[in-house]
Amino acid sequence: MTPPTDAPANDRALLVLSVLAQSKAAMTAAELVRATGLSQSTLYRQIATLRRWGFVMESDGRYSPGPVSVQLATGFDGNSDLVIAARADMRLLAQQSHESVALVTAVNDRVVCLEMIDSEQSLRCSFDRGRSVPARDGASAKCLLAHMPVDQRDALLDGLGESAERRAERAAELDAIREAGHAVTHGEVDAGVWGASAPVLSSGRRLRGAITLMAPLTRVEGMEAALLHMTVVTAARISRALQ
Repeated sequence: MTPPTDAPANDRALLVLSVLAQSKAAMTAAELVRATGLSQSTLYRQIATLRRWGFVMESDGRYSPGPVSVQLATGFDGNSDLVIAARADMRLLAQQSHESVALVTAVNDRVVCLEMIDSEQSLRCSFDRGRSVPARDGASAKCLLAHMPVDQRDALLDGLGESAERRAERAAELDAIREAGHAVTHGEVDAGVWGASAPVLSSGRRLRGAITLMAPLTRVEGMEAALLHMTVVTAARISRALQ
């Protein structure tokens, strides 16, 4: 996530804002320096600009997204064709499956949760609306990686810094997922959690995101095929709405 030393100032400011958006808690300047790779003086210049515009706020030496972030989120919720098209079908899938359903998309090297319908039953997972995880493991990440343009996928795989053998294994797995049209994983991100993910595609088969259903392994035993089918059908219905 460290920007080039000659990165424009606006890129550096957006990097700081992105790190704060991904954090579950307010961060100190020292934590931001480590997370962004910026020098302390550069960091403080970016923070000063972001605070002046209301994108960042400070309390007791810790920084977090500011009030303008709420306006951005509200604007996104009200105008995103993807979220608008997905909500009703996500609710229906959650009702039919009695499990949690997420709408996710890829942003740089992260998987971001745009919308979440929580199950009434207990589930402990990494996804929550607005949160993100690395685009690496789990049904959501693998589904998105498998269906994005090959050059973009390869760049993300290269960025993982894994051995040539492991990279080849990942690429082969992603090819199989693309061919199948869905991804299924067991406990790759959260222990004991089963996940099924299917792509949401707009016109020209352009990847917009993915629908992911998540449930504890103890609840899905014997129901895997039915839950996967529901997820694939829901993603296909949302894709048609975006055509």
